[in-house]
Amino acid sequence: MKVEQISVFLENKPGALAEVTRILGETGVNIRALSLADTKDFGILRLIVNDNEKAKEVLGQKGFTARKTEVVAVEVPDRPGGLAEIMKVLAEAKINVEYLYAFVHQSGENAIIIFRFDETDRAIAVLSEKKVRLLEGRKVYSL
Repeated sequence: MKVEQISVFLENKPGALAEVTRILGETGVNIRALSLADTKDFGILRLIVNDNEKAKEVLGQKGFTARKTEVVAVEVPDRPGGLAEIMKVLAEAKINVEYLYAFVHQSGENAIIIFRFDETDRAIAVLSEKKVRLLEGRKVYSL
């Protein structure tokens, strides 16, 4: 159960993120979750949006380097220790988390963690075996 994410390479300068969000907004692409990691010169913006194809297309037309990658969306209880339980399962299986970001759809309910693993298929199998709830892309895109 993989989810598509759009990764955009951004020059680290004022207005770059504003430009991406403006382009997406004007074309009707709604951002569901995002993460921005930067270095001195460039950053990587990771987005979960409601329309991946359109986002990739319009950003490419405006000169941005955007590509689709696969990640996994995991529903985690929104309480102290909720994420720790998932991380314990992954640690015991020796699955490496390359990065993650999270959002809460409604406070007090479950959080959604977007994971990028070194072994995506094995991570999905291990989490499924432990009855961890994984979300389908269409569910995440429509939140």
